[in-house]
Amino acid sequence: MVYALVGIADLLLKLITWIIIGQVILSWLIAFNVLNVHSNGVRNFILALERMTAPIYRPIRRILPDFGGIDFSPLVILIVIQVLRKLLQGVLMQYFGVA
Repeated sequence: MVYALVGIADLLLKLITWIIIGQVILSWLIAFNVLNVHSNGVRNFILALERMTAPIYRPIRRILPDFGGIDFSPLVILIVIQVLRKLLQGVLMQYFGVA
C-alpha cells in the first residue's frame, strides 16, 4: 500500500513538473511575441495553466524579493519537487529496497 502511495505521489510530482515547464515555455513565447494572445484558444489555455499553478506559486512569491520583473518562483518550485522526489526514492529504498 505504501509502495503504491509513493508511486502515485511521484507521478503527481512529475505531472506538476511538466505543467510548470509548459507554463514557463508559454510565458517566454508570449513575452517574445511568438504566440498570439488574442486567440481565444491560446488565451483559454494560458488561463487554465495559470489557474493550476497560481496556488503553488503564491506562497513562494510572498517569500521571494522582487527581482525586477523576473519570476523565480517556478524555479524554486521545481527544486522543491526534485527534493521531494528524492525523499520519496529514499523511502522506497529504506522500506522496500527498490528505487
